[in-house]
Amino acid sequence: MTTDADLHSDCSRCSGLCCVLLPFERSSEFALNKAGGVPCAHLDRHDLCDIHERLGSTGWPGCVIFECFGAGQLVTERTYEGATWREVEDLDELAAVFAATRMLQELRWHLREAAALDPLSGAAELEAEVAGLTLGRPVEILAIDMNGLRKRISDLLRRVSSAHRGRHDQPHRDLAGRDLRGQDLRRANLRGSLLITADLRGADLTSADLLGADLRGADLRDARLADTLFLSQPQVAAARGNAEATLPGRIFRPRHWAG
Repeated sequence: MTTDADLHSDCSRCSGLCCVLLPFERSSEFALNKAGGVPCAHLDRHDLCDIHERLGSTGWPGCVIFECFGAGQLVTERTYEGATWREVEDLDELAAVFAATRMLQELRWHLREAAALDPLSGAAELEAEVAGLTLGRPVEILAIDMNGLRKRISDLLRRVSSAHRGRHDQPHRDLAGRDLRGQDLRRANLRGSLLITADLRGADLTSADLLGADLRGADLRDARLADTLFLSQPQVAAARGNAEATLPGRIFRPRHWAG
């Protein structure tokens, strides 16, 4: 059963912040150019995407991959007290608050997992601290020492990962395009590694640390991912997979994995 609903995006409770505030350039991920602060041409009058069901097939895979970790509804409902982007005078401030809140929410996602792995690590207390920061006023959110906070959390996650895996091996490996089919990658440290277009079909990634690993285009069909460490929804959405690949219970299976 999927949990952590407060850390998943809920577009019905947002005012289309990602569709308005974020810039993008025409590429393999986006069909058109758009400046930050300009509403996407596909944003309807209800602040919902009018091609949401067809994003992947109409040239917008970047939108499929994007996940705000619940920052959209939090900023809309709490930080700006229900005001939509149309009613906020300073869109630059709104964009900065949205970006900062998204980062805080993503950090909470990983801290919550760390707390489950090691209840004595202090992760639960730190997650509560970060949750409190998301409830501040815009000026307070923008004043957060994000670099310092990220370092504290990174150090904690590294300790939890090493203790759980029983290894202190080096992260940040370049495995882009590598043939890793059926490999035993249990307890491997793949944190920050390049796995772009890597072939991981049938690989066993049980207890492997995937924090920040680049999985764009990676083939995860039939892979064992149910017990990986620090995997996130955007990473899974950026990869290829199928119905047979296992996933952690808190991760939704992407639509393009169904076939």
